[in-house]
Amino acid sequence: MTMRTRTLGTTGPQVSALGLGCMGMSGMYGETDRAESIATLHAALEAGVTLLDTGDFYGMGHNELLISEALRTAPAALRENALLSVKFGALRDPDGAWAGFDGRPAAVKNFAAYSLQRLGVDHIDVYRPSRLDPQVPIEETVGAIAELVEKGWVRHIGLSEVGADTIRRAAATAPIADLQIEYALISRSPEREILPTLRELGISVTAYGVLSRGLISGHLTADRQLAANDFRAHSPRFQGENLQHNLTLVESLRKIAEQKGVTVAQLAIAWVLSQGDDIVPLVGAKTRARLDEALGALDVTLDAADLAAIEDAVPADAAAGQRYAAPLMAMLDSER
Repeated sequence: MTMRTRTLGTTGPQVSALGLGCMGMSGMYGETDRAESIATLHAALEAGVTLLDTGDFYGMGHNELLISEALRTAPAALRENALLSVKFGALRDPDGAWAGFDGRPAAVKNFAAYSLQRLGVDHIDVYRPSRLDPQVPIEETVGAIAELVEKGWVRHIGLSEVGADTIRRAAATAPIADLQIEYALISRSPEREILPTLRELGISVTAYGVLSRGLISGHLTADRQLAANDFRAHSPRFQGENLQHNLTLVESLRKIAEQKGVTVAQLAIAWVLSQGDDIVPLVGAKTRARLDEALGALDVTLDAADLAAIEDAVPADAAAGQRYAAPLMAMLDSER
């Protein structure tokens, strides 16, 4: 399979049409297997996936070290093709609790220095604040990244989970390649104002949560027990009646998928791919089997009738429950 490519905005790099989101390899979704994670990263590179997405707070640095090991042990040609997208700014304490965000210019440069060291690279391809720091104007945070660009430590600037006004202010400060935001069949709030703003400004989307953290993957069952350290154990969409309702939506999708001879996950990823060439889905596969399934979405073509059937099965506001618990939703500039 020859990997298709897409370009991040008018100023950003050319990347694979699917990116690999690496967060799940560092314990956010329960237990992980280090050897399988590295094998999955190698398999992604071999398949032509070039965009690897991480955050310095995933496992408190664990994820960056894992990616560093995978790159160090990959064939040179594949290693050189890898593009690293890194989020920064989220603060955590030793027990893993979230302690806010830091977007001060001095902190930006400090976070970058540590990421460069952990990743074992001389530059970061796309660097982005993980959330808006309400105490720091976005112009100051983006300006600090722009200084890193000038010095060669960063290639491109990205944003994450910010709203239209913040996007405009950031873009007026420095060129922005992409916005990372949750976008999926059951997470469609960006369509109202954020996507039109991005398209007006020539900024792309790297969409995470395209399978809604496994909820619409077709693999989750109502009786599955989630570990206490699994993010989903505390997510409203995975609780009680919300989960039952949302899994009913999945069964509606399954009927369409079966008619097309694809899996539910492939159908859901293909839907995101179909929403525009300026959108790059990030698939959170942490095993080679799930990666192979996700890559199969690139071969799925959805015509107008398919898209209409999917819309009927899962209307825009069909999901039950917010995508984060209330305290975390309150931190999202994109939801204001």
